[in-house]
Amino acid sequence: MSVLEMKVPSPGESITEVEIATWLVKDGDYVEKDQPIAEVDSDKATLELPAEQSGVITLKAEEGEVVQVGQVVCLIDMDAAKPEGAAAAPAAEAPKAEEKPAEAPKEEPKKEEPKKEEPKPAATYATGTPSPAAKKVLDEKGMEASQVQGTGRDGRITKEDAVKAAPSFGTAASTSGSRAMTTTKLSMLRRKLAARLVSVKNETAMLTTFNEVDMSEIFRIRKQYKDEFAAKHGVGLGFMSFFTKAVTRALQMYPDVNASIDGDFKVNYDFCDISIAVSGPKGLMVPVLRNAENMTFRGVEANIKALADKVRDGSISVDEMTGGTFTITNGGVFGSMLSTPIINPPQSAILGMHNIIQRPVAVNGQVEIRPMMYLAVSYDHRIIDGRESVGFLVAIKEAIDNPVEFLMGGDERKALEL
Repeated sequence: MSVLEMKVPSPGESITEVEIATWLVKDGDYVEKDQPIAEVDSDKATLELPAEQSGVITLKAEEGEVVQVGQVVCLIDMDAAKPEGAAAAPAAEAPKAEEKPAEAPKEEPKKEEPKKEEPKPAATYATGTPSPAAKKVLDEKGMEASQVQGTGRDGRITKEDAVKAAPSFGTAASTSGSRAMTTTKLSMLRRKLAARLVSVKNETAMLTTFNEVDMSEIFRIRKQYKDEFAAKHGVGLGFMSFFTKAVTRALQMYPDVNASIDGDFKVNYDFCDISIAVSGPKGLMVPVLRNAENMTFRGVEANIKALADKVRDGSISVDEMTGGTFTITNGGVFGSMLSTPIINPPQSAILGMHNIIQRPVAVNGQVEIRPMMYLAVSYDHRIIDGRESVGFLVAIKEAIDNPVEFLMGGDERKALEL
């Protein structure tokens, strides 16, 4: 018998263990080569595990189990014949379907008994005495023992009877809604994210500075060129290309914002790898635009679209989310007006964008209605001083307020490659 031992592949550099989030097949199922058989969580992403060969699978790890990279998680019997059809599975399930109607008559008398006692609220009250525990519950509900039907010996009211009893009149604690609760284990990705965010708050001197930008010029440019831009390049002209280029320009002006701390050393980067926060089915992911300082408007938009699509369909790789030097997050797409974003370690700063609101502002001594956005930069005060952080944000503001001069070299069409 030829049996393949399937081992956990390495999802990326520095990752030594993963968690079996979900098995997509059952023990004994026949699987095809490259068929997804499991979803595994690392501390950076959720990835699918495909079958390496066709055959009957035997699971060797449980859902929720943490396994080491290289550990055997299942066996595949490659000599097993492929079943001719799916008849076997329904045949096994058929008795279960038939058992339910057979059990129904046994349960019916139990369901009918309470119906016979439904006149209880009118006048049919029990004469039994409550147990001490039941009395405490009834007192909290503001109910009398005579309002409850006891099911204990000689009609005694048990604690369970008191808990199930509905109060006959309203109290401050009364409710008619569902009280159900569900407990779900956090994924490894979410647990790791939580630990990292807590460590940032505890281990960095995080501070946030704010400013606002006038989006009027960007609105004008997008309205004027968006159709032509989309027709020529196959992607939309969004806000992120303007902000990405404004950020890379500001990072080159204030290099300490593009640095990180490594023990007692400061590490400065000559490149701008911009992490873009994207919301996906598995939570917030931060794919990276490599050397974003060299990208055109078209290049930024095309790369962001490609990475966002990978996040949403679950095909993003760990390498594509590793190594950023600065992060941009846009809470405005969810309606956030103002926030203090948390630094994405080991980076030292993050830019938070927010929603765009038509607000009255003073322009050349006159009040005008302009599309305004609040910006926030959170930074690690251990290596970034207030002067650098404020200057960095002001540099972004001047580029967004006047993109033609500061981001497009005075030529809109040339910058957009039209």
